[in-house]
Amino acid sequence: MATKATPARKRYTGIPLSAAMILVTLGVVYGDIGTSPMYTLKAIISGNGGLPTMSQDVVLGALSLIIWTLTLITTVKYVLVAMKADNHNEGGIFALYSLVKRCGRWLIIPAMIGGAALLADGILTPAVTVTTAIEGLRTVDFIYSLIGDNQGIVVAIVICILCVLFFLQKAGTSTIGKLFGPVMTAWFVFLAAAGLMNIGLDLSVLRAFNPVRGIMFLFDGNLNAAGLMVLGNVFLCTTGAEALYSDMGHVGKPNIYATWPFVKVCLILNYLGQGAWIIASSGNAELAAIPDLNPFFQMLPEQIRVFAVLLSTFAAIIASQALITGSYSIVSEAVRLDLMPHMRINYPSETKGQIYIPLVNSIMWIGCICVVLLFQTSAHMEAAYGLAITVTMLMTTVLLTMYLSKVRHKTALAVPFAVFFGAIEFMFFFSSLTKFFHGGYVTVIMSFALFVVMYVWRRGTAVERTQTVYLPVDKYLDQIFDLSHDEDYPLLADNLVFLTNDSSFDKLDRDILYSILDKRPKRAKAYYFLNVQVTDEPHTHEFIVNDFGTDFLFKVQLRLGFKVNQRINTYLYQIVADLMERGQLAPQNHKYSIYREHSTVGDFRFCLIRKMLSPETDISGFDQRIIEIKYFIRGFCGSPARWYGLENSSVIFEYVPLFSKTKRQHKLSRRALEEVAPQVAAKLAESRESAEEDEDIFSVQMRDEREAQAEEAMRGLVGGDTASFRPLVIDEEDEGDEGEIEDGGSETVQEGEE
Repeated sequence: MATKATPARKRYTGIPLSAAMILVTLGVVYGDIGTSPMYTLKAIISGNGGLPTMSQDVVLGALSLIIWTLTLITTVKYVLVAMKADNHNEGGIFALYSLVKRCGRWLIIPAMIGGAALLADGILTPAVTVTTAIEGLRTVDFIYSLIGDNQGIVVAIVICILCVLFFLQKAGTSTIGKLFGPVMTAWFVFLAAAGLMNIGLDLSVLRAFNPVRGIMFLFDGNLNAAGLMVLGNVFLCTTGAEALYSDMGHVGKPNIYATWPFVKVCLILNYLGQGAWIIASSGNAELAAIPDLNPFFQMLPEQIRVFAVLLSTFAAIIASQALITGSYSIVSEAVRLDLMPHMRINYPSETKGQIYIPLVNSIMWIGCICVVLLFQTSAHMEAAYGLAITVTMLMTTVLLTMYLSKVRHKTALAVPFAVFFGAIEFMFFFSSLTKFFHGGYVTVIMSFALFVVMYVWRRGTAVERTQTVYLPVDKYLDQIFDLSHDEDYPLLADNLVFLTNDSSFDKLDRDILYSILDKRPKRAKAYYFLNVQVTDEPHTHEFIVNDFGTDFLFKVQLRLGFKVNQRINTYLYQIVADLMERGQLAPQNHKYSIYREHSTVGDFRFCLIRKMLSPETDISGFDQRIIEIKYFIRGFCGSPARWYGLENSSVIFEYVPLFSKTKRQHKLSRRALEEVAPQVAAKLAESRESAEEDEDIFSVQMRDEREAQAEEAMRGLVGGDTASFRPLVIDEEDEGDEGEIEDGGSETVQEGEE
């Protein structure tokens, strides 16, 4: 085995704390949770019966629920507990599952449910936040005079903004974060300042820090008209908590630790300011008459309200970013866990955690546009908002409990953690179920569809692995050597390259060997079996080779940094040249060339093998459906030829059956030609007579031309004749038997399809 020497690599340790990354963190991570003051108390007021019902006790109880929800769910569960459970500095529910998957085989189900729900909410959130912000422009008189109540204009503006937002994703979260960071910093400062300006209206709001106030409000029907259902609105204050955990890999754990206290203080100050204003204004009949009263804007002086609306619009646009970048991380982890198909992943910056997945970006973009067109208004969208996230939070609690008890061996902490947070989140989930028939069904449908994709991919992979056989390469060296020198077969290429997912150095997938030796034997001067590995370092360029003691067969592992372009054809020239320099491969001199100096490296052909399911495959009906759906999904995710820059190379796509075992087929019987020839001649004559009787206007118009063609064929061709347009039935009296055979054939196919 020959190894290309490279400098020692350092272990990837995550993104360090820095002023620049703190700014990026404020711009990327907190958009969703940072815009919650715009609608949380508004929703609570509306759900409790309007401004006149908001007495001091009601306001203090609602504020207490908000403060302690932020503290318990976001600070304690996610910042203090969940962020400790990182997988190589990556966060999110799939990264968490990677840590606990050995603790129980069943844990993949909550991971799939939670991941699907979070991705579905990631599609809904940009549509909700941007639409809410644009509708807020109507509170400014001169803007309202321009757009009025025409919702079509609002929808058009929202769609344009979403298109720009998703287009910017390819620039990377680092670039976007630097753009959004200053805006979000100004936003949080504005939240704190607006809250402080109004807290003085009623300092009693400070009593909301007492959790008893929240408990009393929740269970006192005289104060809380909505009962436990009010939690569905309170939950809006913490919808960005799961995205905070998922975005950990983008910005680094230290930068979240440094910024969350500042963000939380700004949020609480604003909520307290809104609460003080509500208490002071509860008896104002003019304000009570305003439909959908929003205390966030109403508490501000008229002269700064325009600025507040514009700033909140930018903040709402930025809020979408947290869910988009979090979705990239979730999908990347799902691909690594074989829960989703392989996709092209780009790394726009020097940081491995900051990724861009073009296919995911396109799907989310289309999904957001469809949600906007379907719901039209933010009021309809908000009915579905947060329902899926409660499911994700419950699943995260299950996985975190297993992590604490089985991985960290802290059962004494895991049990109360599960009971406490499970109870809280189940109440949030139960209260959010009231949104199901008012729009929540859309989120549920999207979540279910994503879960089906994960289930199909995982189940399909398991079925495929039952048929995967790895064979020792050294057992086939003699055959491959003889084939490479067998002139009875044409030379396919000087260098024949197979791409493989197998990272071992001494075995090969049976299908590759089958392709070389059995399925039209492929003669080449040298064979390469290439496996590509992406490293945690950005600029790794190295390879490892096992030559099996030969000069014609090489298994190569190409190790490339995540920032390195994976156009492998250019690297193969270097690998072959290195093998020649070391005497492991004979020069492949070109006899013909347009260049004055002929290259010593021959031509390349790449063979890409795709497994296919044939109708004859002996497989249960359910598993066959799973495989068919998996391969259908695979078709949408691109080809390795594009991922590895082989579009302009000579590529062979070869399809091999997934299963070697096939069903028992009907045995054919042979009939002598002499037996059927007279019968066939008679039927042919009868068919021609019937054809003339059945002529229609189209065939009559073409009769002269057809007869002229027949005469020319008789003169110019040996045995020239013309064919009848009617299908020839060989044996009419046996049609029933043929039907049985056909039925039996379709029965066989259907048996495999069930």
